[in-house]
Amino acid sequence: MLRAFTGFGFALAALPVFALFLAPVEAVVLSASLTLLSSLLTMRTFWAVVPLRPMLPLGLMSILGTSAGTLLLNMISPEQFRLWVGLSVIFGCAWLSFVNPSPSHNTLLLRSGTGLLSGLMNGALTIPGPPMIVYAMLTEPQPERSRALLMTFFLFSAMVALVSFALAGFSTLQSLWYLLWTFPAVRVGGWLGGALFKRFGDVLYRRIGLVSLLCIGLTITLGSLIPVDSLA
Repeated sequence: MLRAFTGFGFALAALPVFALFLAPVEAVVLSASLTLLSSLLTMRTFWAVVPLRPMLPLGLMSILGTSAGTLLLNMISPEQFRLWVGLSVIFGCAWLSFVNPSPSHNTLLLRSGTGLLSGLMNGALTIPGPPMIVYAMLTEPQPERSRALLMTFFLFSAMVALVSFALAGFSTLQSLWYLLWTFPAVRVGGWLGGALFKRFGDVLYRRIGLVSLLCIGLTITLGSLIPVDSLA
């Protein structure tokens, strides 16, 4: 429902729950598989709403940033990096509360920087979403376009992730069974979220998007401050 209404948030909401029952690799593969399959089946609701050509710098810089992000892990601890990311997302959310979205903000520098930062976070933390969410909510005044931009970007991100997982040998027959068991629930949630967006999107999209982004920032920040061992 969250993904269908806002265009983002599925992985960050679902992964912690999946991780309670599945190994980390299985949880990540399942999340990416569900994102890709649900995106492909609902493409007609968001495809071509925003042009693809301006998104090229986002994609190219994201690939470059992903490679750099893996190297970043050797220079800074994941917890420290996660803390700065979480605080940045909270600051960005507060800033967006006072800034009106406008296409005039959509410069080549901003697109390239967003793609690079998203890639860095993807390579270091497998969390590429927050920079892209801030970018969409800053540059797209129309909820339909903002939602479509995020869904298109995350569709390609899921494709790249699954190819990487397959090459690494992470995708197995068991992954397919998990996908078949969970997809009906995701499909129903997507239908409900899409219906809610059609009815309330123009009024509530930005409010719900900002609240969701704030929750993401708080989750990332708290995750960096609370040791994993203490949660056992």
